[in-house]
Amino acid sequence: MLTPEQLAGLRRDIRFNAELGGRPLTLTSTWGLFSPREIDEGTRLLLQHLAIEPGDDCLDLGCGYGAIGLTLATLAPLGQTLMVDKDFVAINYANRNIEINGISNAQAHLSNGFDQIAPRRQFDLIASNIPAKVGKELLAILLHDAHARLRPGGRLYLVTISGLRQYMKRNLTEVFGNYDKLKQGTHYTVALAQR
Repeated sequence: MLTPEQLAGLRRDIRFNAELGGRPLTLTSTWGLFSPREIDEGTRLLLQHLAIEPGDDCLDLGCGYGAIGLTLATLAPLGQTLMVDKDFVAINYANRNIEINGISNAQAHLSNGFDQIAPRRQFDLIASNIPAKVGKELLAILLHDAHARLRPGGRLYLVTISGLRQYMKRNLTEVFGNYDKLKQGTHYTVALAQR
């Protein structure tokens, strides 16, 4: 059984430092969010394989506490980065991390996929660490919506567990007409599709 002090400790924000996009960042998180104490292996692999232009308008789809979105905003300082998640706790922490790190070209909003993003808003780059249990229906919606929201030549970067590699290849090829496996690690695969 936990003591009151131990329980109080679990309720406190988790804080850690990470270098993302060549910049040291301080991140806050909490229990219940994905990988709350460190940047997970899949996200790190994804971030190593992004090709970003300074003026890109970016979307972090399913942002959690914001590791991917903060990196996108850092690497595209002349563009705007939107971070969305369906979890209000994640959005709270993502906005806190934007503020803590003084990032002025990013914002986080509550949205289930694209449903709360302004209909005319388009992006040059969308990045996501897709959960293993996303489900085929939601994946279909996300991929079709991503294709519709990317500007011509826009890029969708996804990282998934390697066991979903062929499944993602089929789905991305069906929706985008192309698929490029950028990196297959031990546990994760980074894929790119272009509009």
